[in-house]
Amino acid sequence: MNKKELTLEATMENMDEVLSFVDDQLLYYNCPQRVQFPIDVAVEELYTNIASYAYSPETGPATVRVEVLEKPITVIITFVDHGVPYDPLAKADPDLDAEIEDRSIGGFGIFMVKNSMDDVTYEYRDGANILTIKKNLEEDLDEE
Repeated sequence: MNKKELTLEATMENMDEVLSFVDDQLLYYNCPQRVQFPIDVAVEELYTNIASYAYSPETGPATVRVEVLEKPITVIITFVDHGVPYDPLAKADPDLDAEIEDRSIGGFGIFMVKNSMDDVTYEYRDGANILTIKKNLEEDLDEE
């Protein structure tokens, strides 16, 4: 198993560094762009939530850990912050059948993450929010 970790201040200014860090790991495993794109969207959504809400109005550290399992090739990306306890998965999925004006604001980003990744989990442990996404690359690589 290959594991890399990046810890930085949870600010929007660090978004490019987070995406570059994740993409470097995906590139190492020859991840195709059509698979990398939904991973990048998920990473951007989850990191934005941490940078915007975890420590508001202050800032604090965020850790992004990328692990790659080799059989089957699966990328596991874990986000850790020590901000306000918050489980984004606890919120009900948006009602996509409701009229636009009747839909509540928010929740579409997490909904999109849950539907584009193979697994999404959250836990609050030892004073930390820990959100993990998994994407099996092997199935997608076989389709190439």
